[in-house]
Order: sequence, then C-alpha cells, then structure tokens
Amino acid sequence: MRYAFAASLALLAFSPAQPAPYDLLLRNGRIVDGTGSAWFAGDVAIRGDAIAAIAPRIEGPATRVIDLQGQVVAPGFIDIHTHARRGISEVPTADNYVRQGVTTVIEGPDGSSPLPLAPFLEQMERLQKSVNIASFVGQGSIRDAVVGNTNRKATPEEVQKMVGLVEQGMKDGALGMSTGLFYVPGTFTPTEEVIELAKAAGRLGGMHESHQRDDAAKLLDSVNETIAIGEKGHLPTQISHAKVVGVANWGRSADMLLLVDQARGRGVDVTIDQYPYTASSTSIASALIPAWVLEGGRQATLARLKDSGSREKAKGGIAMMIRDERGGGDPKNVQFASCGFDPKLNGRTLADAIKQRGFEPTLERAAETTLWIVEQGGCQGIFHAMSEDDVVRIMQHPATMIASDGEVPAFGRGNPHPRSYGTFARVLGVYVREKHVLTLEDAVRRMTSFPAARMGLHDRGVLRPGMKADVTIFDPVRVRDVATFTAPHQYAEGFSFVLVNGQVVFEGSDMTAARPGRVLYGRGKR
Repeated sequence: MRYAFAASLALLAFSPAQPAPYDLLLRNGRIVDGTGSAWFAGDVAIRGDAIAAIAPRIEGPATRVIDLQGQVVAPGFIDIHTHARRGISEVPTADNYVRQGVTTVIEGPDGSSPLPLAPFLEQMERLQKSVNIASFVGQGSIRDAVVGNTNRKATPEEVQKMVGLVEQGMKDGALGMSTGLFYVPGTFTPTEEVIELAKAAGRLGGMHESHQRDDAAKLLDSVNETIAIGEKGHLPTQISHAKVVGVANWGRSADMLLLVDQARGRGVDVTIDQYPYTASSTSIASALIPAWVLEGGRQATLARLKDSGSREKAKGGIAMMIRDERGGGDPKNVQFASCGFDPKLNGRTLADAIKQRGFEPTLERAAETTLWIVEQGGCQGIFHAMSEDDVVRIMQHPATMIASDGEVPAFGRGNPHPRSYGTFARVLGVYVREKHVLTLEDAVRRMTSFPAARMGLHDRGVLRPGMKADVTIFDPVRVRDVATFTAPHQYAEGFSFVLVNGQVVFEGSDMTAARPGRVLYGRGKR
C-alpha cells in the first residue's frame, strides 16, 4: 500500500512537467508573420486548430514534424473579394485557391449576394470544404428584391424596408454591405440611398465595399462617391478591384490615389483591393451594353432591341464602350471566358466572332455582334484595357490589399480569367521577386493581417500563439503563377503545404482528404 501511494505521488509530480504533445511542428521555417515585420528563422507548433507556440527552436513532442528547410511560413491568405459561390458547391476543395495559399474566401461582392443570407451560410456550414468562407450582403440584390430592376428612386417606405434587409443580413452574419454601382440595378441607385443602407451596416459593425460606378472617364467621380458613402455612412469603405480602364484614362490612378490620401487625411477609413492583371472580367452585357438597355431584365432587353431606333442608339453606346473603355479600342481586346450558347467561342475574341460571321472587325460590326451575342444568351468576357503602370502604382499604395475577384472554376471548363488560379502567386513571383514592387513581408501583410483586420476577423491573418492555424508554406524562389489568358486552367507553383484550422489540406502536389473549412461570421452575428 505504501509503495502504491508513493507511486501515485511520483506520477502526480511527473505529469505536469510533461507538455501536451503538439499535433504538428513546423521546423526551420522562414517566418513571415503577416504584420509586415521582417522575417525571422524559427519553428511553429500547432495544437488542434490553433497556433500553440512560435520560437527559434521548439523541442516539445509532436505527432508530426515537418522540416521546411527555410521555406516561407506565412498566415493563410485571405481573399476579400471573390465570387466563390460560383463553383464551391461543385468543387468544395477550391483547389485553385488552396494551391496558391488561400485559406479564406469572401463572397457577396459587387452588390450581389444570396438573399436572405442565412440559408446560404447554413448551406456552407453543411458543405464539407477545404477553405473558410464568409460573405457580404449585396445592396443590388436588396434593391432588386424591394424596388425591382428599374431606374427610379426608392420611396421612403422602400428605403426603410431595404435598411431592414441590410440589418437582417448583418445579423445573419454578413461582414458588411457590398455595392455594385456599375451594374443593374445598383447603377440606378442614388448615392443618398446607398448611404442610408450603409449606415445600417455600420451600426452593426460592418464595412462597405464597392464596385464603383465607373473605372473609366468618370473614375474620379466614382472614387469620391465611394469615399462619401463611408464618410457620411460612418463606416469603413473600400474601392474594390481598383483599376483604370481605357487608354485615354491611363495614368489617372495618381489622381485616384490622391483622393484616397486626402480622405484618409481627414479621417475617412477608405482602403483599396486589387488584382495584379491588366484585364478585367465580367459579362459582355454588363461591360458593353448601356444600362438603359438592360433595365427590366432579359425579356425587356430583347423587346427593346427589336425597336430599330433603340437598337441603333444601343449600338452607338456599345461602340463607344469598345472604343474608349473596356473594349480597349479594338474588338480583339474583348475575349470570351465562357459562352453557353457556343462553347467554341471560349478563349476567342470579339474580333474572331465578327470574322466568323463573315464581316470585317470594325467598331460598327463589333457593336452589332455584341447585341447578337446578348440575344443568343450572352457570354462572360475578359477585357484587356488597363495599363501596367496603373497596376503597379495602385499596388504600391499603403492602403491597397490583394484580392482575386475570382471564382471556383471546374478545372478545364471554359476560359476563365487567370486571376482565379494565379492572383496571390503572381504577386509573390512577379511583383515581389522579379519586379521588386513590394517586399515579401509587405506583400504577405496585404494578403493576411490587412484584410483580416478590415473585416474584423481577429483570430486569423497573423502567425501568433492563440490564433487559428491557417498557414501557407511556399518557396519564395519557386513560387509563380502559371495560368494565362489563353491557358488559364493551370495551378500555381511553389507551394508545399497549406493548413486550414490546423489541418493540412494541401501537401506536396496534392489536395488531402481533410475538409476543415468553416463559415466565418461578422460582428452583427457574433
């Protein structure tokens, strides 16, 4: 009995001295912690779904130890602007994002979101997925539900109903409210109406992000409007996928950024996100067809185009858009991403489509062919109309973070913009390693802690004990984007491990069976 008692005392004395084993120990990493601070050499230990320790050397026992041999260890990248609901239910592994280090995708941009939001988030909770997902609530979707797809001011009663829908979206878990003032029906919304809805999002801890009304001739007016929504709505405001469209407007990024600096100087919390390409992507109709033609939906549009006077007027507007704005001055600069009515057009250009119809690719023929495409059912397009100098200038601004504006494509289907496969790898490979536009530490900050802080995701975005273990590991010498505009279905290279909530979802060259992704909620629900 005496010996049993002594043994028990010895066991009690010994047990507290034994540290609980780590689930994973990442050794010999080049730690870029997401804050923008200089990298340092060290180990990262993970227990459960969180980071347990970071130190120059960690000696505790671990279920698995990985020697990284000097590769970069960074927080998982957070993509603040995606259209991930296009495809994530079909491809819940989101390979295109994970393979470039993205661990969290944010839905509901450009004023478009599921409405109500709660059923979508519940569906995402049930979905076994490899990435975290969150969402904004879309002002355009709300306006369509209350006012309709029509060009008129909302009544005071309708405004209050829309405010209620914003509040409900925030309580359902939205991170804020997005606007797509370039798109129908958002484009029909007066600024004052947007501000009233923005106030509701702000009261519940949300932010505002906007696809502005115009990125071309009226760029500066649009920037001022985005700033005013934040300033008068009393909430953080963000210029989404900031760009300058149309050769005549190239260089005006300097004026745009001056407006941002002036607003920030007087206390407006305005920021920017951007993808690292000189081409944009949206539907052919949204990019090239005047909004008045699209009012009322597809049947109203088709009826309108049967009227010869309306058709000629529409063609004039389309020709202007091709000449001066998203068409980049030439039909060959409009590329088709996906055309349901004729998949053979995928990857081809508007100039090709005109020639296929037996005509020379003039502006007039381009306008007529654009209407024909819309009448056939429409296409998604890629529009080569931006300047590399503007891309670099915007990227270097301290208020800019990185976002893809991409989706979750089915591998090999269509000819999507390569940003879905390459955005984050491209920044690291081209703009950090090759062009020295950003330092490695600053680029990682713009992909991690910056967007996390912007959306109030305070347990992610930084490598620090207690934070969630969303981690990406890559070789800074090898990391690169491979996807191109003519061959987009190519995964990024140079990433060796990606962890989501402490579990390895990508290793070596393969996705794993782990599905640890979660739905992340905004302050209104939390």
